Amino acid sequence: MSGLRLSVGRGKMRMCAMCVDAVSDTEAVLGRPMKLTCVSCMKREEISAETRVNWYYTGPDDDRQSIFLYDGRPRDLEGPWKGRLQWNGSKDLQDVSISIIKIRLNDSGRYECVVHRQFSFNLYTPSMEKRVEINTDSTAWYSEIMMYVLLVFLTFWLLVEMIYCYRKISKSDEQTQDSAVILLKLIISTHSIQNISLVARLMKV
Repeated sequence: MSGLRLSVGRGKMRMCAMCVDAVSDTEAVLGRPMKLTCVSCMKREEISAETRVNWYYTGPDDDRQSIFLYDGRPRDLEGPWKGRLQWNGSKDLQDVSISIIKIRLNDSGRYECVVHRQFSFNLYTPSMEKRVEINTDSTAWYSEIMMYVLLVFLTFWLLVEMIYCYRKISKSDEQTQDSAVILLKLIISTHSIQNISLVARLMKV
């Protein structure tokens, strides 16, 4: 939802002096940044205007609070949003967008961009208000968690398989060695029996 609100000073109100192009995404992903777009374009002769930008947030409890201010420079206001918002406005202040650095689950709500401009010729003081409602999407966050869980499971399974194969090979080697020892003992026993038989024959002679 976007709208244009103008307050009239001296002179006539001209709607063509200010245009609004403010389309923002409404779906946010947990843990990812999100840009709240707000564009208030001006004519070239109006570049010298003084601009003040207020960003407001209204949560599910309908409590409207100011979260960001631009008044000659970006100002990170005190409160739960401090350190979480970043100014993305342009140098000519036609783009007065901000970004949420990292989306949280309780960031769902309505965000309002209110732009006040005071022009040097002082004919009128226009302001623009833009509202954006965003919903946090936890699907991508849960998918990422499940991916890590699956990777841990596959790593554990591969480790178990490696241990099993190692033990199986070791057991096979032991069985081979045991078979070789038994065969050697059998050969020695056979050889001893043959020697005893030969000695017995010689004694008879």
